Amino acid sequence: MSEVTQQGESKLVAFKGGGFVTRKIKWVGPAVFIVLIAFMEWGTRVGFISSLTLPRPSDVFGTFVDLWNTGLLWKHIIPSFTRLGVGAFLGVIVGTAVGISIGLFSYVRAGLVPLVAAIFPIPKIALLPLFVIWFGIDEASKYALIALGTFTPTVVATYGAVDNVDRTLIRMGQSFGLSWRSIVFKIVLPGAMPGILSGLRVSLAIAIILLVAAEMLGAEFGIGAYILEAGSLFDLERLFAGVTILSLLGVVISALVGFTENRLLGWRT
Repeated sequence: MSEVTQQGESKLVAFKGGGFVTRKIKWVGPAVFIVLIAFMEWGTRVGFISSLTLPRPSDVFGTFVDLWNTGLLWKHIIPSFTRLGVGAFLGVIVGTAVGISIGLFSYVRAGLVPLVAAIFPIPKIALLPLFVIWFGIDEASKYALIALGTFTPTVVATYGAVDNVDRTLIRMGQSFGLSWRSIVFKIVLPGAMPGILSGLRVSLAIAIILLVAAEMLGAEFGIGAYILEAGSLFDLERLFAGVTILSLLGVVISALVGFTENRLLGWRT
């Protein structure tokens, strides 16, 4: 705590963050979901919301129970998790390495930034037919699509985070005689980590979108294939069950990234 004196009065100000540190209120998030689901259930039962546009949450839950009892839930989830894990892992690892290299080396920046800028705006879903021609309709094309979709935003977020590291800290490390390697691992990478993890959230969200698109083409099992089949039959309960699975997947991924942030970035609080 530090003491600030103004007009003869003293006031204690928190050293880290002061009044700008957000409080963690865990119950608000679940409460929002509960209220929203309760409103949807009430609206569909009293006729305020048409059952042709939105199914009852209780019916969607019943579809989940049926998926669980028949074993179809895991038949769809496991392939999707495998595709998402492999593709996103490749894209994030390579993208982070390339982004750090762009941030640290001038020749790499000069050569790769124009290439990344050219690839980044291309809708990756539009490349799916090309990937099917290159890699076949099996798993390799799906891995490649998800990897490319996570690669470009990861690169942009990573080298942007490296560029935003406070140069005063770097000069301070140089003044203390730290080697280039020590500066990179003790100053640059820790300072860039908040931006890298923020970019990871975006990259993984894009990976889920591309997962669904890839599974809608040439996949027998997977969440995307399940949603496509339900949509073609206009089965709203199954359709919303698939969408709910994707939403839960996004929540889980966000929670894992948040856990990683708390472990690696505890020094910010």
